[in-house]
Amino acid sequence: MAEILVNPQIAPLDQPVDVVVTGLPPGAEVTVQLSTGDRASHGVFQADERGVVDLTRHAPLEGTYGGVDRMGLFWSLERTGGKPGPLCLSAEGAGEVELKRLTVPEGVERVEVRENGLVGTLFAPEADAGELPGVIVLGGSEGGLHETDAALLAAHGFVTFALGYFGAEGLPEHLVDIPLEYFGEAIGHLSERAGAIGVVGGSRGGELALLLGATFPQVKAVVSVVGSGVVTQAIGPGANLLQKLSYEAASWTYKGEPLPYLPYDVSDELRARIVNDEPVPLRLAFDTSDGVPEDTEIPVENIAGGVLLISSGHDDGWPSAELSEVALRRLKDHDHPFPYEHVVYPEAGHLIAGPPHRPATDVTYPGPGVTFSGGGVPRATAHARADAWKRTVEFLQEQLGT
Repeated sequence: MAEILVNPQIAPLDQPVDVVVTGLPPGAEVTVQLSTGDRASHGVFQADERGVVDLTRHAPLEGTYGGVDRMGLFWSLERTGGKPGPLCLSAEGAGEVELKRLTVPEGVERVEVRENGLVGTLFAPEADAGELPGVIVLGGSEGGLHETDAALLAAHGFVTFALGYFGAEGLPEHLVDIPLEYFGEAIGHLSERAGAIGVVGGSRGGELALLLGATFPQVKAVVSVVGSGVVTQAIGPGANLLQKLSYEAASWTYKGEPLPYLPYDVSDELRARIVNDEPVPLRLAFDTSDGVPEDTEIPVENIAGGVLLISSGHDDGWPSAELSEVALRRLKDHDHPFPYEHVVYPEAGHLIAGPPHRPATDVTYPGPGVTFSGGGVPRATAHARADAWKRTVEFLQEQLGT
């Protein structure tokens, strides 16, 4: 009797699972499927001489992914047009198993913060483990709060603070003239509950993470994922992308003064893609052919701790590898006394920030009146996301102590 075994059936989103089908006729072909209702993936496998298909050891003969890939069915989930439903894994003749992928792990408490102008959510392990290090988690140009990232990170031994800074109730609507003092208030708030403080951010949040580390000496570790060592222009109001790019303003202020920034460049190619309703690589809006103005470079050498830069080689969102190299150069030139590293995934796209094992098949995503291109190859993006998350957790544990 064929049986499908999943271990564990209930697990945090960032934890991989083992999938094994047993009791098959040796050499038989079997289709293993994963479905969420609105997404589906599959692989056709050949049972080994023991009548077993083991996704940790066997590659599909065909399917939505190729090669031996323990979590291939998860990241290769493709849109079906259906309605969302439970996550179910099935195999021909072996029945079906319902899985639960927890966005808030068991044993993690959640506390909303709406005080002193702060908008965020704290997560911490419920068990009293003494004073834990703290991590501020920052989203990017989409605004809002990245609660899932913070909740999952908390399970690894941190008090985390998913902090909004625009695009949420009680906050500015646009990424324009955001005072760095707001984040200083957040650092102080987290310091009341945690020990050493780190900051992790993705995309524009990665730029911000480096900026906060360079500004506030309380920050002892920074992780910038597809971020920038250069301060870039505001994301202002406007009904469409061209209007937003034409809004000349600073993203950040400090002590009441706007920080100098690298301005957008609306090239002919970028304009043509917008007009022709083609997927838009927003990287075209960043012209660094003549270098970047020195006053827009983030003084990352002032960071009082380790720095982990993570970038993608096929990032269509913006030239994260190039912009992060500016930070790496400054760290080298100033002989930074703390650990630092720049990891680049050559074939990955923009969407590698955040927890792993989520669908990586969307190579485009919606923008203001346009469709953005994320770039990269889904398999490479999925693997980069998993490795970047692992590196982030280990780096924060090493730099902050858990």
